Amino acid sequence: MSVSLREATQPDPRRYFDHIAAERGPVAELEPVCLYLETTNRCNLLCTTCPRTFEALEPPADMGWELFTSIVDQFPRIARVVLHGVGEPMMVPALPRMIRYLKDRGSYVLFNTNGTLLTRRKGKELIDSGLDELRVSIDAAEPEAFKQVRGRDMFARIVRNVRAFRGMQRELAVERPRVSLWLTGLQETVAQLGDFVRLAHEIDVAEVYLQRLVYFPEGQGLARPQSALFAGGEDEEGRLVREAEALARSLGVSFNASGATDPAASLTPQDEAQPWSLCRRPWTLMYFTAHGRAIPCCIAPFSMRGYDSFTLGDATQQSLREIWNGPRYQAFRSALLSDKPPPACASCGLRWSL
Repeated sequence: MSVSLREATQPDPRRYFDHIAAERGPVAELEPVCLYLETTNRCNLLCTTCPRTFEALEPPADMGWELFTSIVDQFPRIARVVLHGVGEPMMVPALPRMIRYLKDRGSYVLFNTNGTLLTRRKGKELIDSGLDELRVSIDAAEPEAFKQVRGRDMFARIVRNVRAFRGMQRELAVERPRVSLWLTGLQETVAQLGDFVRLAHEIDVAEVYLQRLVYFPEGQGLARPQSALFAGGEDEEGRLVREAEALARSLGVSFNASGATDPAASLTPQDEAQPWSLCRRPWTLMYFTAHGRAIPCCIAPFSMRGYDSFTLGDATQQSLREIWNGPRYQAFRSALLSDKPPPACASCGLRWSL
């Protein structure tokens, strides 16, 4: 496995985990170190792996400036802020202003984008805002597979946009934001891993990430059991992963998986009897939708239908500290540490990686 540049350059909430592991209980003794803020739940694509393609989770909206600042100002020393949820952040006109607001407070800021709106003007705004990391989810190495996964024929545009953005960074002699390409691991695209690494190298992107598919048991689009990758050992999937890792090393491309693990490990279900109990998210991060609803993490919207069963609070009605150790959060944490986890978490580590 190549070493991710992230380990050396960003505040990493996982550095708190050893302490939190000994302290985990219904009450979180420490404040969160990371915020996920869904800057919008609108999107210009209809990805066949995304829940918003198949159901309206909340009414379409961008997170308003007043709600954004009220959340951020309650934890002014937050180490890390992720500005994405189920929508496309670059559709939000105030996004550069939001990033600068966070950077002025010393936070590490990143978001995922589909890359379709990464024009030169918007790219320059992101550079000027101080954005630390720009993750581009392409999910394929060629147009036909891209359209199958992403729902629209926009592969060439995205590749062109990313190539031009990296060119602009070279012109300006800047490396921030760090750019990475992301691919959701699917049976339909796993054979493209090598070509995906080559694509990254060709357009001057130094980091590639393989992300586990989260899917509904009954299946929706490609978010279905038969599309998921489950192993990275001696099977065909494992062989393809190892070949892509070797190719990445030869090209000088960092190849990792989401969760700061290696790609093969990310495809392997946890062996623990209660794998969900390994999760640290309810003790380290808070996630807010565009409407201010508090939910457990970024995986929750993909894990089951609707938000009502795992809503933990409302930032428009409560302070973040009231939510963080309120009765719903305490009950959620208690269940996560038991043999009867919250429904949204029951398959974490089994159907998808922690």
